[in-house]
Amino acid sequence: MEKRGEKPYSCGTCKYSCHQKSDLVKHMRIHTGEKPYSCKFCEYSCSQKSSLVRHTRIHSGEKPYSCEVCGYSSSEKSKLVKHIRTHTGEMPYSCELCEYSCSHKSDLLKHMRSHTGEKPYSCEICDYSFSQKSSLVSHIKLHSGEKPYSCIICGYSCSRKTHLNIHMRTHTGEKPYSCTACDYSCSRKSSLVKHMQKHNGDKPYSCNVCEYSFSQNSDLVRHIRTHTGEKPYSCKTCDYSCSQKSNLVIHMQIHSGDKPYSCKVCGHSFFQKSDLVRHIRIHTGEKPYSCKMCEYSCSNKSSLVKHRQIHSGEKTFV
Repeated sequence: MEKRGEKPYSCGTCKYSCHQKSDLVKHMRIHTGEKPYSCKFCEYSCSQKSSLVRHTRIHSGEKPYSCEVCGYSSSEKSKLVKHIRTHTGEMPYSCELCEYSCSHKSDLLKHMRSHTGEKPYSCEICDYSFSQKSSLVSHIKLHSGEKPYSCIICGYSCSRKTHLNIHMRTHTGEKPYSCTACDYSCSRKSSLVKHMQKHNGDKPYSCNVCEYSFSQNSDLVRHIRTHTGEKPYSCKTCDYSCSQKSNLVIHMQIHSGDKPYSCKVCGHSFFQKSDLVRHIRIHTGEKPYSCKMCEYSCSNKSSLVKHRQIHSGEKTFV
């Protein structure tokens, strides 16, 4: 008679043991590679009958496991269990190295790689490697040029669904990321991270030539060009070149005649938004620039600079 807890059936290849002979038979197929159960609709085959039952639901569309809270249904019970946690907030999987917790075991495995630095997914074309398979799949599209995700409004296409989601916010105006220190909000998390550096005063990017430092690396790159004189952005119509892409965009409007910024009061239009802002002060009478030495105020910064020369005695030659 079998004793409680005893597992009389053991695998001769590994240390696996079990209570029932049928379980040992199933286990042995891991070693032999035997897949006796085949799908009638496709070439899929598997080692266990239960796996075939789950697979067949792909063809039949059957989803027998339903959520009692919402209308979600699934072909697999395990997926329903995971889904239920979105309602209960249960996060049974916790990281032993930090406070991270999650509802799926697979998410914990991915998270642990942030501590170990493990990157098991490698690109066969270049030296890049990734901690997640999905990141590798997206990366490979850069080599193939594949852009399967398209915007239904403007035709924009990209290699990653997340990029499309971010792009769609340019049409919807959605700005889900908000600053806790001011009214600033934005469509990208990375933009919020950069913005927050303005509040905490953190400027980790320093110029090696002068004493300037910046909160963003992109600002440092642009600043360095004031020392090197580099102008990587060139106009295809004339000889104009500049150090910043935004300046080239503004310049191209000279050739196209496009003046997208219009005054709602008089209809005057401008190439640049900053020009429109200055123009509107003609109508409002706003004079935001004030002299610290007298009561003079004006609508343009350049006018204030000229005015200060009255006090300093400095003369400029035009």
